[in-house]
Amino acid sequence: MIMMTACEKENPFSKPFATPYGTAPFDLIRIEHYEPAFKKAMEIHQSEINAIVANPQAPTFSNTIEAIEYSGEMLTRVSSVFFNLLSAESNDEMMEISQRLSPELSEHSNNINLNEALFARVKAVYDIRHSSGLTPEQVRLTEKYYENFENSGATLSPEGKEKYRELSMKLNKATLAFGQNNLKEANTFEMLLADRADLAGLPESLIDAAAAKAKLKGKEGWLVDLSAPSYTGFMKYSSRRDLREKLYRSYNKKGMTGGEFDNQGNVQKIVNLRLEIARLLGYKNYSEYSLKNSMAGNETAVFGLLDKLAESFGPAARREVKDVASFASQMEGGGFDLQPWDWNYYAEKMKDSLFDLNDEMTRPYFELENVKRGVFGLATDLYGMQFRKNTDIQVYHPEVEAYEVLGEDGDFLAVLYTDFHPRDGKRSGAWMTSYKEQYIRDGKDSRPHVSIVMNFTRSTETKPALLTFDEVETFLHEFGHALHGMLAESNYATLSGTNVYRDFVELPSQIMENWLIEKEYLDKFAFHYQTGEKMPDGLLQKIVDASNYNTGYLTLRQLSFGYLDMAWHSLETPFEGDVRTFEQEAMGRVQLLPVVVETSLSTSFGHIFSGGYAAGYYSYKWSEVMDADAFSVFKKNGIFDKKTAHLFRTNILERGNTEDPMILYKRFRGQEPSVEALLKRSGIDN
Repeated sequence: MIMMTACEKENPFSKPFATPYGTAPFDLIRIEHYEPAFKKAMEIHQSEINAIVANPQAPTFSNTIEAIEYSGEMLTRVSSVFFNLLSAESNDEMMEISQRLSPELSEHSNNINLNEALFARVKAVYDIRHSSGLTPEQVRLTEKYYENFENSGATLSPEGKEKYRELSMKLNKATLAFGQNNLKEANTFEMLLADRADLAGLPESLIDAAAAKAKLKGKEGWLVDLSAPSYTGFMKYSSRRDLREKLYRSYNKKGMTGGEFDNQGNVQKIVNLRLEIARLLGYKNYSEYSLKNSMAGNETAVFGLLDKLAESFGPAARREVKDVASFASQMEGGGFDLQPWDWNYYAEKMKDSLFDLNDEMTRPYFELENVKRGVFGLATDLYGMQFRKNTDIQVYHPEVEAYEVLGEDGDFLAVLYTDFHPRDGKRSGAWMTSYKEQYIRDGKDSRPHVSIVMNFTRSTETKPALLTFDEVETFLHEFGHALHGMLAESNYATLSGTNVYRDFVELPSQIMENWLIEKEYLDKFAFHYQTGEKMPDGLLQKIVDASNYNTGYLTLRQLSFGYLDMAWHSLETPFEGDVRTFEQEAMGRVQLLPVVVETSLSTSFGHIFSGGYAAGYYSYKWSEVMDADAFSVFKKNGIFDKKTAHLFRTNILERGNTEDPMILYKRFRGQEPSVEALLKRSGIDN
């Protein structure tokens, strides 16, 4: 029996949260609570594992697999809060705690995964899984645990297990350092503009935002930083080529400049440690190890997809770059040498010229509150969901909002947190995460707590938050992930919601983006923030007409990330070369703009070096094939067709990882996905 001291009893993590829906009591949680909570949680978890091992009864699904599934409740509570806030609301003290805890958590995980007696019980259930009367979902969970143990070194020799412990601890430390270096370096950069001439070309919205940033930091002038709205807006609109170049180099040299935030060493450590772990487990390289549990299955399938898309989209991409370069030369009087820091600026100018369309024309119709109603409203139209703001649910920052999510019949489905704007302590990008997964235990459906975190344009002193088209698209994307979590109907948290194959998880998110160029949908929420008027039909048509603008370039850019990821994780010998040289060779086939030799993507490529997409970045394109194919059903039957939405919900969104994803997809679609729908949507002749 584990006794708790009086101090430990006061720790909010020490027992289930006594809050609305059991949500995290952010108002009670202090930094000093984390470390003792983690230590106590690991101690309790280990005692639960010891009890499973000591059970004198023969291994069964109930006393072994389910028992493991239900163990570690306190550790799940503290981990979900701490690591989510480490990305969304971090500080130096939390980063220091994570560095101290990393080896302890790694050791704790290894103590479980390398426990021979525990694995023997799991294997005993696994060996009779098809003849012991288990449901398909119970079989799936048993297989999941067996594979997790196998992939974590359980079948290794004693010497091999010790080696795995050592390597996994080093890998955890290196990936943690990589991510923290990215966040810290991004937060240190500021470009303070003191002369109004430095603002040439910038629209009023960006000037106001830059002024607000400077004021917030107690500085005079206009502040531009590396957060998404600031960086992308400046690169798209600033006519000051010298400042665009400065900003571009700063953004793309993250982790490459030497000093305390340099990530070149971490890249080498991470890829070599992953390779060594894969080889230790009997695989030729990390991608073979990782892709075993994916829809693709192997490198051949991944490269086959990347190569097919490169071949299909390549001619259009090269034509688009040539056209933008020609347009830039015409603007500048001839002989213009288009560089990477010029692309967004001249591509946007050309788009405006061709379609009379730019972000500043659509931005007034994408006021954040209206967009929220539009995004939530799509879930209402498709699935009958209702969203009710609840101020009694604690949040971790004043800007965060919490919603009760209800079903069509008023039944409680989930808690949804929304966090929209950039700030110090929040990493860049956009993501969905969970504070609590859905599961069913003892007949009770325990509903999920889901969060979507983004870095969107803020309001200013004179205007509300007015989003760009891309930001609205990102909102829909992350909300699609949220739907996958909120509508989950699984018995076990391990199989619930977004806990699916990496190359399947982007289907529910990417399909949502399709609605954004549908007039019938935009008419529901795209109202001018001052006049309340609908977006004019002419402007709507321009959005549709421009939807495939530079689609070839954008596809090859995405493919370049996939090729780079696969290059790093297809290595069969340790990497000892130059990061930039390796990167340029890996991306060379689909490189469209001149290479800036002192920059690097790898040293800030958080998706693959600290974010879980190692040997999996291709999944965005893999899922895009599926989302285009799936949305073609909505296009045929009606974009708000209830029957189609019901099929998508019950076969994709609710099922999680309870069945093979291709079986789920075919149950919805009636056939395997075809790349033809993507090519057609993109205007590419095959």
